[in-house]
Amino acid sequence: MKLSIILAPYDSGLYHAGCGQGPDAILAGGLVDELVLRGHDVIVEDIGEVGDAQKREIATGFAVCRAVATKVDLARDDERFPIVFTGNCLTAAGAVAGDAADSIIWIDQHGDLNTPETSTYGFLDGMALATTLGLCWRPMTSAIPGFQAIDPSRCMLVDARDLDPDEKRLLDTLPIIRTQCADALDTLGKLKAAGAVRAHLHLDLDVLDPDVLQVNRYTKSGGPNPDQLQQLVCGLARSIPIAGVTISAYDPAFDAKGEVPPVVGQLLGDLLAAIERT
Repeated sequence: MKLSIILAPYDSGLYHAGCGQGPDAILAGGLVDELVLRGHDVIVEDIGEVGDAQKREIATGFAVCRAVATKVDLARDDERFPIVFTGNCLTAAGAVAGDAADSIIWIDQHGDLNTPETSTYGFLDGMALATTLGLCWRPMTSAIPGFQAIDPSRCMLVDARDLDPDEKRLLDTLPIIRTQCADALDTLGKLKAAGAVRAHLHLDLDVLDPDVLQVNRYTKSGGPNPDQLQQLVCGLARSIPIAGVTISAYDPAFDAKGEVPPVVGQLLGDLLAAIERT
């Protein structure tokens, strides 16, 4: 398979800081070698430094989305499957725009469904899914090339076990499909029934059980182990066309033994094999 690996190494508007160090660390852990050994044609591109000179989080966060949307769209023009590695989940809004997905599978221990009106901490990344669903930041998303908000009925939220009270209340009012990792494949029919044809797969690595693999500072107990996550994403890839992938939120400062990169390489290799078999 022809692949385009797109690096967006930002965390809260900062280049190569915190989780923004994750994309390079995963590459340094042998990702490209793993994929080439599996027979893939791989190119790697970094969006570079974007945003304004003041490095404002909101301005830079959406500049990252615009740059990613452009890179993903170019990858599709070259018939390459786009895989985005990023620090922040908000980047998925750009990837969805670039790969023209009509639905999204959001695998994350967090809901990322706050808005500026509900967020207690003002954390932009905590609004990432809400943004992708068109619930907030509409003037900013309108400037992302090709962006079309995903209808909440075509969103499947997997294993969101750490939700703020306002996120829980919002989920009670929206047709988002909620499920756990163990039940997600059985729930996928609801996504298809809502009209999903081309799904974007967003994977926040902190969905993993931190007692097995620690990926950042935000983790909460519970979640799948790597084998369970691998079975899930491969099952999804065999069941619905995947338009593109984002993988986010790995901070190598919390992985002293460097255990995460080889797990990601194995998972991604298996995911792509499942896509090829469909």
